[in-house]
Amino acid sequence: MNHSFQIRSATLTDMPAIHSLVRDLAIYENAEDQFVLDLSYYETEFQKKTFDALVATTDSEIIGMALYYLTFSTWKGRMMYLEDFVVKAAYRHNGIGQKLYDAFINKAKSENATMVKWQVLDWNAPAIKFYKKNNATIEDEWLNCKVIF
Repeated sequence: MNHSFQIRSATLTDMPAIHSLVRDLAIYENAEDQFVLDLSYYETEFQKKTFDALVATTDSEIIGMALYYLTFSTWKGRMMYLEDFVVKAAYRHNGIGQKLYDAFINKAKSENATMVKWQVLDWNAPAIKFYKKNNATIEDEWLNCKVIF
């Protein structure tokens, strides 16, 4: 199945679709119970520019997205963090993810970022294969830490 699609910057009206894609990702990661933010929170934070996103569209449907934010590395400088990257299952293996990823990398470069970072679950073999194909370094020496309030 070959799909015609476009990549563009997200708008406020895209937040319902982005929120839904994040839920889909949480379900895929067996963590839907941890997905607690409602749509209004997404809309508020998007308007505050807490995060931004690129979306992949076909016809009038959003079929994928890369949600990211600008951050800072004390060793490398300005960097972009890819929080979520997902393409709907029915549209995978059509080059959409690659184009979306490339658009994200180009956006980071246009923002003068010196690097991009993200996380991938150790059991997500298709994602790891995709990232390795794109010359990503998969680190194993750093452990994730967090405090949830």
